[in-house]
Amino acid sequence: MKVLVAGGAGFIGSHLCEELIRQGDEIICVDSLLTGSKDNLKNLLGEQKFCFLQHDVIQPLKGDLKIDQIYHLASPASPVDYREHSIETLLVNSIGTYHLLELAKKNTAKFLLASTSECYGDPLEHPQKETYWGNVNPIGPRSCYDESKRFAESMTVEYVRKFDLDARIIRIFNTFGPRMRQNDGRVVPNFLKQAKNGEPLTVYGDGSQTRSFCFVSDLVAGIVKAVNTQETKGEVFNLGNPEEHTILEFAKLIKDLTGSDSRIIFEPLPEDDPKQRKPDITKARKILGWEPKVSLQEALKKTIRALPKIEVVNS
Repeated sequence: MKVLVAGGAGFIGSHLCEELIRQGDEIICVDSLLTGSKDNLKNLLGEQKFCFLQHDVIQPLKGDLKIDQIYHLASPASPVDYREHSIETLLVNSIGTYHLLELAKKNTAKFLLASTSECYGDPLEHPQKETYWGNVNPIGPRSCYDESKRFAESMTVEYVRKFDLDARIIRIFNTFGPRMRQNDGRVVPNFLKQAKNGEPLTVYGDGSQTRSFCFVSDLVAGIVKAVNTQETKGEVFNLGNPEEHTILEFAKLIKDLTGSDSRIIFEPLPEDDPKQRKPDITKARKILGWEPKVSLQEALKKTIRALPKIEVVNS
């Protein structure tokens, strides 16, 4: 199988490339390196079946590529990144999605769009099912990401309707693991960096807002299943861990596992920050036979071990 992974040098994309190589696929990894890094690919660059191409998918790929599957993960994903690169985020999820869909159509290739739970915005439904339309501020500080992903979803399903393209969408909920950048801006790397450096752990609001945390290996397994399971064309799947924790609970768990003396401080809640986030994964369980397997504590220990100068406290 010849597979193109757009955004393959990113945190999730690099783990996906490794899994596909393990399965024996031939990989073309495409990444602009705006937020990705070739360091994430150091285990793959010598592989005979792996090819890295530095390219921004807002421009069409040149050459007569023969592709069987396309995984579209090319987009800044953290609040720090998509605020700094807001226009690039809008373009990659609109024009970039168009070019990759055209490539899939040309090759009659299977296509997967990696979308996001941010499509649900600050949800009024809890937990969130794939049928929920969301509660999104279309001009807020997060809209460059939220709305461009919603546009990418709309374009993807139009290619299914108009061209019978074999495409599907996944909505990724909070995911973490080795290779997340420490300046990523999201809650897991923030807390681990602060604990590592002995800094206060910054909780926004009163810490009662909830998140559900999935380990990257579980997510990658779900992504692969979404493409390779029969009768997933045109479907949307939530992929995430339905085990819900408050941010304050999570901060205390990080302190316990790292043995950190860091105190917890509270800052104002950012604008449009979701108050609760929990996936309903009934559909993924039923159709894909998928659910997370790695416990939160074990996932955090694996992530902590990948960071320098943090000892895991057995508890």
